[in-house]
Amino acid sequence: MSLDTTTLQKWVGRTHEVEDVVTPRLLASFGATLGDHAAQTAEGAAAPGLHWCLTPDIAEMRELGPDGHPAKGGFLPPVSLPRRMWAASDVRFMAPIRSGDRIRRNSTLTAIEEKQGRTGPLTFVTVRHDIANDSGPIIEEDQTIVYRGAEAAAAPPAPPANSPLAASHERTIDIDPVLLFRYSALTFNGHRIHYDAPYAMGVEHYPGLVIHGPLQATLLMNFATAIVGTSPRRFSFRGVHPASGPQRLLLSATSPGQDGMALEARSADGHVTVKAMAQW
Repeated sequence: MSLDTTTLQKWVGRTHEVEDVVTPRLLASFGATLGDHAAQTAEGAAAPGLHWCLTPDIAEMRELGPDGHPAKGGFLPPVSLPRRMWAASDVRFMAPIRSGDRIRRNSTLTAIEEKQGRTGPLTFVTVRHDIANDSGPIIEEDQTIVYRGAEAAAAPPAPPANSPLAASHERTIDIDPVLLFRYSALTFNGHRIHYDAPYAMGVEHYPGLVIHGPLQATLLMNFATAIVGTSPRRFSFRGVHPASGPQRLLLSATSPGQDGMALEARSADGHVTVKAMAQW
């Protein structure tokens, strides 16, 4: 085990607690941002994905790194690789979120793993989020964050997959910089790749602004809810390929079966960008 890995493992077990309140303004802003893509829910319940807009980590400006994220070495470990992305999440829902709820999120860093990827070394950090209101637990989530080298985004992209999902349902959604800015604001996400085009293209070497992984997951979750008529009890997703620039995303879903519903988002250039599974 390398010295760096040994040092990083000391972060496993760290905890962080944040509180928030579900305000009418947040609910209205979330609904306005999703627009017609927000699923109809039981009266008073928030549309799926709102929890990613709650309990953000609020850092002072002086505490931010050059990418707009809070600097590493606090709750998250001081991984030497500079590029940080949300890689995946597995979410279990026990109760709906409603207006006026007081929310507590307790986060625990549960694992750090180093791997070798197609474009170089990767470090995966897993965080467990336990979210509750005054009545008890409402959401459990295992989130995976990936760190990679600065040169990874500049590497030639892999060719698109040739086997699209055998979909029974499809929906398209137009993504533009205003939607990306609004979602960054809702989630208090300062990562510059989502709203600062010169930074995204010139520093991190993306073709354009990057579409948030959790935004794509939120759209897929609401799509699944609209198809079935009720919100899933479990939803997992993983990022497959970055989606960049204004474009029309294709959302696809299979018919719900015993094992749930498979979903994916596909970019205009044919790449699958997010894969997901919803279960009831």
